[in-house]
Amino acid sequence: MTMINPVATGRKGGIAGLYVSALERLNILPLSLAQLVSRLAVAHVFWQSSQSKLASWPTTVQLFTLEYRLPVIDPGVAAGLATTAELSGSILIFLGLFSRLATLMLLGVISAIQLLVYPQNWPDHLLWTAPLLLILTRGAGVISLDYVASRLFQGER
Repeated sequence: MTMINPVATGRKGGIAGLYVSALERLNILPLSLAQLVSRLAVAHVFWQSSQSKLASWPTTVQLFTLEYRLPVIDPGVAAGLATTAELSGSILIFLGLFSRLATLMLLGVISAIQLLVYPQNWPDHLLWTAPLLLILTRGAGVISLDYVASRLFQGER
């Protein structure tokens, strides 16, 4: 009787085998699904933030003056830059248009918040940074205007 070595065949039994099998099944999920969900999650966070700033501009400027106190830059200018970055970045990320540029912009906002305003909130900042790093390194995915544009421009060659 010949014994079959499970390691030699690439199969494992027991719990390890079930675990490997489950992981292999997860590979059917497309990366673009993770990219889309990441884009939607991050877009929502920054859209909500921009909308709260726009809801009461005097309060926003006061917040930048009294609480955020960014060095060197005028609070009114800082409020305008932050709101513009959050608003335009969230729209671009949502659409998947110029996604990597929008990602860099939002990572800049997160960096400023982390370094200059709320360094103790690093767990939240990591939650926002993780999906942005996925988009920055892998792009917006096939469910995006970036993908559509790349297909159109590749067809012109």
